[in-house]
Amino acid sequence: MIMKEIKKAESEQDILKCFEVMHELRPNVTKENMVNTLTGFINRGYHLIYIEENGKAVCASGYRFTEHLHWGKAIYIDDLSTLPGARGKGYASMLLQHIFEVARRHQCDQVHLDSGCGTNRYQAHRLYLKTGFNITSHHFAFEIKAS
Repeated sequence: MIMKEIKKAESEQDILKCFEVMHELRPNVTKENMVNTLTGFINRGYHLIYIEENGKAVCASGYRFTEHLHWGKAIYIDDLSTLPGARGKGYASMLLQHIFEVARRHQCDQVHLDSGCGTNRYQAHRLYLKTGFNITSHHFAFEIKAS
């Protein structure tokens, strides 16, 4: 594994630098709405971290602190994505280990994430299981259609 610096997106330029890698996971996100959306998220406690190769973000993760009766104090990982050409280099594992350390420093009890069920997600699932995550529930969603 190549050790790389983990950076925190703190400016509009940093957020835009992460566009391609975030778009890989979230194709509905456009450059036009990403900065405003993530700036709002960041103002409400979202943390966007990333790893670069040659000045380009190739792996990124967004997470936030949360508390639940069931989980206690936890970190929820909203997003974790690596560009296809940078996969297999250990970058996602580095970001996960960084998030685990942040959780420890903030006395969190757990780290959680949800991952889609499509065959395109199997590589990610292998990573999560290898890292020590357990499959603990089914996630259900009910979509509310705006009038």
